[in-house]
Amino acid sequence: MQAEVNGQVVQLSEAGWLENLDEWNEDLAVEIAKNEKIESLTEEHWDIINEARDYFKDNGVVCEPRAFSKIMKKKYGKDRSDQKYIYSLFPTGLIKCANKIAGLPRPKGCS
Repeated sequence: MQAEVNGQVVQLSEAGWLENLDEWNEDLAVEIAKNEKIESLTEEHWDIINEARDYFKDNGVVCEPRAFSKIMKKKYGKDRSDQKYIYSLFPTGLIKCANKIAGLPRPKGCS
């Protein structure tokens, strides 16, 4: 699978995960989001994407959903921390959808 962004072809896995994490950029995130049936990324989407990327950068692993909810609650308040909120923005959730768009590695056991 491939995505074309700004004239460059970027390799994605069969499931749509970024092969080379260093190739991630916001334009690529928009293309991956379209593959995930998200037509446009709002500020709320970007808040989650950026938090997920920051956690990965600081910890070297993707954040598991419960811990991510706690981070979101602390930073943005209760309304933006529950799983229903995340699923309302990312139809297949934090792990399968938001992390994919954020250009993070596919967690073990995740299809």
